[in-house]
Amino acid sequence: MATAQDLEAAGAIPRRLFFYNGGVLRQTRLRAILRAAGHEPRLGRPGPEDGVMVWGRSPYAARGEAMAAKHGLPLVRLEDAFLRSIHPGRTGDPPLGLLIDPMGVHFESARPSMIEHMLATERLDDHAVLERARDGIARIRAAHLSKYNDFDPTQPLPEPGYVLVIDQTRGDASIAHGGASEASFREMLAYARIENPGARILIKTHPETRAGLRPGHYSPEDCDASTEIFDAPVSPWALLEGAIAVYTVSSLMGYEAILAGHKPRVFGQPFYASWGLTQDENPVPRRERKLTRAQIFAVSHILAPTWFDPCRGRTCSFEEAVDQLEAEARAFREDRLGHVAGGMSLWKRPHLRRFFGQHGPLTFSETPDPARPFLYWVSRITPETEATNPVRVEDGFLRSRGLGAELVPPLSLVTDRQGIYYDPTRPSDLEALIAAEPPPGGRLRAERLIARLTEARLTKYNLGGALPDLPKGHHILVPGQVEDDASLRLGAGETYTNAMLLARTRAENPHSIILFKPHPDVEAGLRPGAIADEEALRHADLILRETDTAALIEAVDDVWTITSGLGFEALLRGKTVTTLGAPFYAGWGLTRDLGPVPERRRTRPDLLQLAHAALIGYPRYLDPVSGLPCPPEVALDRLANGLAPRRGPLNRLGAKLQGVFASYAWVWRRQR
Repeated sequence: MATAQDLEAAGAIPRRLFFYNGGVLRQTRLRAILRAAGHEPRLGRPGPEDGVMVWGRSPYAARGEAMAAKHGLPLVRLEDAFLRSIHPGRTGDPPLGLLIDPMGVHFESARPSMIEHMLATERLDDHAVLERARDGIARIRAAHLSKYNDFDPTQPLPEPGYVLVIDQTRGDASIAHGGASEASFREMLAYARIENPGARILIKTHPETRAGLRPGHYSPEDCDASTEIFDAPVSPWALLEGAIAVYTVSSLMGYEAILAGHKPRVFGQPFYASWGLTQDENPVPRRERKLTRAQIFAVSHILAPTWFDPCRGRTCSFEEAVDQLEAEARAFREDRLGHVAGGMSLWKRPHLRRFFGQHGPLTFSETPDPARPFLYWVSRITPETEATNPVRVEDGFLRSRGLGAELVPPLSLVTDRQGIYYDPTRPSDLEALIAAEPPPGGRLRAERLIARLTEARLTKYNLGGALPDLPKGHHILVPGQVEDDASLRLGAGETYTNAMLLARTRAENPHSIILFKPHPDVEAGLRPGAIADEEALRHADLILRETDTAALIEAVDDVWTITSGLGFEALLRGKTVTTLGAPFYAGWGLTRDLGPVPERRRTRPDLLQLAHAALIGYPRYLDPVSGLPCPPEVALDRLANGLAPRRGPLNRLGAKLQGVFASYAWVWRRQR
C-alpha cells in the first residue's frame, strides 16, 4: 500500500517548501517534523523545483496559494494528524504528527484529498496493515487517546442511554469546506429530537470551547427538559460507550464514533462520510466504495500521516507515536492536580520536579494536602506517614547507567497506591497489573522490548566489566544483595543473608559451579552485605566482581536468589530462576519457589504478561535528552546509546556520606 512517505519519495512533494505565514517560525516542532520527513521549510522566493506550503484552509493560506499560482508551483497543505497532543493547538501544545497533503486537505469535500484518494484507489487488502489497524483501534480505545487528551478517563459519566449531539467551534474550516454551515447544527439538533422522542440528549462541547478558546454553536438557550450541554472533561471513548445514537456535522469525534461501533448520522461531508459507515444527510456522490473500519483507519492513522518522535527527533511509525502519546497522557492525567512530596532526599528533588511537576505544582512537605496526591519515597515511610495513605515512590526496573546509591538519577520511577512491588506482605499495583491481561498490542510490545533489551545487554544499573573464562559445567549464578534492603526485610524467609544464600545453594547443588556476584552497592562500599572472600569461597567456586550482569546471565544455566531483581532479568533471558524469598516475580508459576510466596498470587501469567506489567504498565519514564515523558523504548535507547544520566563529580562524596548514615541505621535496627 502507498503511504504519504511514498508520495514524498516519488517527488510529488518537493523537498524545499516555502511558506508565507509567520506562525511557522514560532512552531519549532512543525519545522522539525518537516525536516525529519526530508523537507526544507524556507522563506523567500521559490525556484522552479520548489513547492509552497500552507496551513490547511486557514485565513493566512491565501498568501501561499497566490504565490504557488503565480509561479505554477505545487501547493502542499499541512494539517494536524488525528492524534495530536494533550491540549488543543491554540494553547501552544505542539503536534505529534502531520498530514502533508499535495492534493488538498482532508476536510474539504469539493475535491479529493490525499486521504480520500487513498481510500478510493488503494487496494487496502494487506493483511499485516489491516491487522495493525485493528490493533490500533483497540489500543487507542483502551488507552483513551484522542486528538486532544486534556480529559480524565476516570471522570464520572452520565447514565447510559443518551443521544449524543457533537458540537464544533464556530468558524471551523471543516464546516464551511465540508459541505455544511451554522444552519447544519440547528438541523442536526432538530433531527436528534424528532428521531429520538423522549430520549435524553447530550450536546458534547468541543475541547476548545471548554477551554474558553473558541465558542461553539450551542448555548443554554438550545436546551430543554430533555437536552443539556455536556462539557465535563471525560474520555470521548467512554462517552460513546453510553450513547444510543450519535449525530455530527464533521467532527473527528464522529469518526471515533464509527471506530467505537456506531453508525453516526452525519450532516456535513467529512473524510469519513459516504464510505458505507455513516448515515449521510449530504453524501459525496463520488465516494462509491464501501470500506471497513480497519480499512479507513489504516489510511487515516497508519498510511497517510507523517508521525514524529519528539524524543528521538525522527519520523516514526503510528505505533511509536501512540507509545509517546500514551506516556505524555499518563503524565498529564496523574500530575494535573499537582503533588505534595515527602521523604525525598535533597539530591532527588530537581529530578522529581522534572518527573512529576510538568502539569501541576510539586511542593516538598511532610504535611499532606487533601486536594493533591501525597507522594512519599517508600523507604522513608513511617507508621505516622502510613496513616496518610501516601502514594509510594521507588526506582523502576530500567534505571540508569550507575547506582542509585551513587546519586545517579533514574530514568524510571514507579508509583504505587496499594503497596510497593518488593513488599509481599500486602498487595501492590504491580501485582494487579501482572494478574491482568495486557492491553491491546501489549504482548507484541513486550516481546519486542524483551528482544531489544536482551540484544542491547541492558540491566537495571548497566555496570560491570568483562566476563572471565568460566570452568565447564552446570553454572549457577548467585547474586548478592544489600542486607539492609527492604526487599529482604519484608520478603525473605529463613534465608535472609548472602552467606545463608550461598550455603543453601551449595547444599542443594553440590556438583554445580556456583558463581557469586556481590551487589554493586556493596562492592562500591555504599551499603552493607559484604562477605569475606574466605567465607564466600567455602560455597562458591568463583567471586565475580565488577562483571557485566547481562553477559553473566547469558553464560549461566540457573539463578538462585532471595529477592534480587536480577532474577527478573534472568527470566527475561529464558533462564531458570529459583527464589528463596518472595520477589515480585515469584509465585506466578514462572519460577521455582522455595520461599514463602503470597497465597493471593493465584493467576498464571506468561512471561510477556509479567514483562509488560513490570516494564511498561507499572513505571513511568523521563527522557533525559528532551525532558519529555517517554515510553520505555526511548529509555532503553538512551541506556543502549550511552545518553542516560551518569555519576557526576560530587555524587561519590554524597553517596559515601549517605552510605555511612545508612550503615549506622542498619546496625541500630539489627541491635534492636
